[in-house]
Amino acid sequence: MVIERAYATCRRLARQHYENFPVASVLLPRSSRPHIAAIYAFARLADDFADEGDRPDAERLALLDDWRARLHQAVDGTVDDDGTDGARVFVALSATIRRCGLDVRLFDDLLSAFSQDVTVKRYETWADLLDYCRRSANPIGRLVLGVCGYRSTAADRQSDAVCTALQLTNFWQDLERDWRIGRLYVPLELVRDVGADERDLARGVWTPAWRAALGEAGWRTRALFDVGRPVADAVKGRLRWELRATWLGGMRILDRLEAIDYDVLRARPTLGWADGPSLAWRALRWR
Repeated sequence: MVIERAYATCRRLARQHYENFPVASVLLPRSSRPHIAAIYAFARLADDFADEGDRPDAERLALLDDWRARLHQAVDGTVDDDGTDGARVFVALSATIRRCGLDVRLFDDLLSAFSQDVTVKRYETWADLLDYCRRSANPIGRLVLGVCGYRSTAADRQSDAVCTALQLTNFWQDLERDWRIGRLYVPLELVRDVGADERDLARGVWTPAWRAALGEAGWRTRALFDVGRPVADAVKGRLRWELRATWLGGMRILDRLEAIDYDVLRARPTLGWADGPSLAWRALRWR
């Protein structure tokens, strides 16, 4: 009963948050969905700590440190259900880590990225940004593979490429929103190379330089999608359809960004229900 309540809390937390790409989708194997929900709830609450702008940085970092301590207590099996959402997330996560044989270092990587979100608002180089994606996005893909029973170095690397591409696509899609809260994910080396100026973003002017910057960023992102595409063929069953849909959804957002010359000051491309039939058809015709 305790574990059932814990997983029910994780499912509720997953349903309460909108994301660009599926979470605990019905396409996933039924047996994996509670575990995916537990992973998502753990990451979602930690991300909320990092993004609570009304709290001082020190307080947000302390919350994340406490979350990390509770993670390792859960791994050791020393976690109780005190009726709070946080406790129930760790009850579920403890069971998921044990049953699926998951590497706790992947959860530590997520927390290190969330802590970085508190203090780092700009990335100097592509290497810096990709290292952030390695910890903020790639662990999720590896954890999904682990939950579904896949242990393959090649699949992990392909999954990493897709997850990084999805994270980057979200950065380009949300450039205007992120800039308004003080964050810019376009590497500063690229900003300087093309002569882009943040003052133009403040004026709401989309310049050829910013178009060039996101065009280069989009090209790099598309290359990562291409590298990661084979992961959807490295798995079987329902997970194969989930990964195809996720890959196709990310690529469609990237295509829509390119179609508007990456002018995210004018529009923010998204996916909607109307995209479902087309994505399903392309998933069926996957080659």
